[in-house]
This record gives sequence, C-alpha cells and structure tokens, in this order.
Amino acid sequence: MNTPALRGSRILGFGHHQPSRVLTNDELSTMVDTNDEWITTRTGIKTRRIAGPDDSVVSLAIEAGRNAIADAGLEPSDIGLVIVASTTHRERSPYTAGRVAAALGMTNGPAPIDINTACSGFEYAMALADQSIRVGASDTALVIGSETLSSIADWTDRSTCVLVGDGAGAVVIGPSETAEIGPVSWGSVPHLNEAVLVTRDPEYFTQQGRSIYRWAITEAEGHARKVVDAAGLTLDDIAVFAFHQANLRIIEPLAAALGGEHKYVVRDVVESGNTSAASVPLGLSKAWHRGELPEDALTLLFGFGGGFAHAGQVVRTPRRRA
Repeated sequence: MNTPALRGSRILGFGHHQPSRVLTNDELSTMVDTNDEWITTRTGIKTRRIAGPDDSVVSLAIEAGRNAIADAGLEPSDIGLVIVASTTHRERSPYTAGRVAAALGMTNGPAPIDINTACSGFEYAMALADQSIRVGASDTALVIGSETLSSIADWTDRSTCVLVGDGAGAVVIGPSETAEIGPVSWGSVPHLNEAVLVTRDPEYFTQQGRSIYRWAITEAEGHARKVVDAAGLTLDDIAVFAFHQANLRIIEPLAAALGGEHKYVVRDVVESGNTSAASVPLGLSKAWHRGELPEDALTLLFGFGGGFAHAGQVVRTPRRRA
C-alpha cells in the first residue's frame, strides 16, 4: 500500500462576503429593550450585517469562495477539496459544499465536505484541509466559514439578538515544501456541552453567557498557548491574534493575557458582530483586503463555542502578489 511522503501546506488567498444590510445598535434599540451604551459596554459591537431575502449560507459561501480563489490567483478548476463550516445550514442535501462547488463551476468534481462544530468550525475545517494536503489526498482546498445567525435569533431576547451577524469568510490553501499551517490543537469541554444551543420549535439560538465568559476568561488562554506549543513556537514568534469574534470583552483580555500589546489583534466583532464559524476567516479577509493584515506573518487562530468545542492552529499569512 502506497503511503505518500508528508509535505506542508500554506494559505494562498483570502475572500469574504457580507449582506448589504447594516443593523446598528440604535436601530436595534427600536426593536428590543436595549441601547447603544448597553450593547457597546457588554459586547463591543456597534454594527452587524443581516441577511436579506436573497442571502443564505450557500450564497454567502459562494461569493466568499469566489473572492478567495481570485485572491489566490487560481481558477475554480484548480480546487480539489471544498469544506464549508456552518451551524446554520438550511438543507441536509444537497449539502452546502457541493452547492458551492457547482455554482463556482468546479466541473473537475472536487471532494465536498460540510462540517458543524459551531464557532470553532473554521479551525476544524482548516485542520482537515491541511491534513488532506499534507498526505497528498488533495492539492488545493477551499475552506469557508458561512453563517446566517440572524435566521435563528430571537429578536425579543436582548441578551442574544444583539450579538448575531451574518457573513462568510474563506481561504484557499495549497501545498508547500515547508509547513506554513501548524498542527491543530483541538478538544471539547463536556460540562459545557449545552452552554450554546439551537432549540427547535421555535428554532432559536440560546446560550449560557456567564458560563461561556467564565471559561473564556479562565481557560481559553491555556488552550491558546497549547496551539502555539504544538507549532513548536513561542508567543514572541506570533504577530497576529485571530480569535473567534464572540465578544470584545473576551477578545481583549485574552489578547492581553497572551502578550498582545504589540501584535495585530482582529477585532471585526465591532462591525460584524458574532458570526460563529465565519468570524475568524471573515475578520482576517477584511483586514487582508484593507491592507492591515501583515504579509508573511505568523498568526494564531483560535475558535471556541457551541458544542462546547475549541480548536486552533498557527498559520503564516500569504505574501502579497505583485
């Protein structure tokens, strides 16, 4: 039985897409008992994008994927694996990854995978794509996080509806002589298994906010350090922190605990809200295309949330193409 020689993988490009509708805190205050000060103080969120009638997990993923492929300088036919992470998939079949591949004209028949580990889904998807490329099962992969959390929000519950936003972020990764995507460090927290729920009849997103905040403040730092250790690096080597965009009151203390004073910290939650599996690639892509995200920079990815799952890896950002 043949066993391919291991190789590395690297990020080739970023892409993202968000709905056009912007929902501000002031507008939210006309819908539910809240105000800008209350939301900003507790979450850091100022605006979020909300899906319209023509927006879906699939449509957002298609456009984010299209943009990532273009940023990588490739064609859809170059992609051999498509993975879409989401907790708001609306259809079980056809699955989202297959729909994305078809819509982008991938007539070469790439392998399609849908994955749902909620807010850490993108990091799990990155790990699967990286491992597939390392062993030669795929040469190039499109990895997308796409969510429409507004579709499962209880717009009468100010503790949750102020958090949610919609959007998609994507990366293209390909083979590399040296590893530019580090090994994944992943796991779960069984006693928080039901801390984040999507209920049925009605279908609503609910969470135990205090329990999640307590875990993030007391436990997340240790798990993030394990991600860096797994890559054989130190925090001094890391230039960018890209954590799940759950809440600015979590992101900033976590960054400070990890020595983030002189690092670029993704804070897209302020303008996009919590977009679950989309939050890390969405924030990275927006920063990349604004020219803020440094090139060739070691970046700590760390996602956590529903399930209660967590995962992360260290990646190197691409070099900008001339």
